Amino acid sequence: MKPKWNQWNRVLVIATLVLTTLSPARLWAQKPNDDQLLRARETVWRSWFAGDTKTLEELVPPGAIVMSGGEEKWKNQADVLRTAAEFHAQGGKLLRLEFPRTEVQHFGDVAIIWSSYVVDTEVDGKRSSDSGRVTEIFVWQHGRWTNPGWHTDATK
Repeated sequence: MKPKWNQWNRVLVIATLVLTTLSPARLWAQKPNDDQLLRARETVWRSWFAGDTKTLEELVPPGAIVMSGGEEKWKNQADVLRTAAEFHAQGGKLLRLEFPRTEVQHFGDVAIIWSSYVVDTEVDGKRSSDSGRVTEIFVWQHGRWTNPGWHTDATK
């Protein structure tokens, strides 16, 4: 007597084949595509230097917490918007923005970006260079990445 193949047997065989081709090692080896995340990060930085408070307000939520090395006071969204507008009002210009090293960790809808950075700016004809490390938190919400917090420290 031949065994009968019902719909459930077919589903079971197909599921087994799919699962055996997706081994745990293969799943861990797949790296998420971080292009959109890194573009959002770049947009936050460039918007700050451009004094683009409208874009910053969309990407940096009201509950943001920002810590900078050497500064006692932690900042929030209002401080980020104010300092961006002040930099721009003083005629500040971004000359160079680079992230020589970047590592990304994902935890569900949260991504942490660890980077080194180099920034060259000009204010009132005076150029300055800043470099350091930054840890940035991004959250995937409403179909886009938002940046509710970061910590920077300058290197010597």
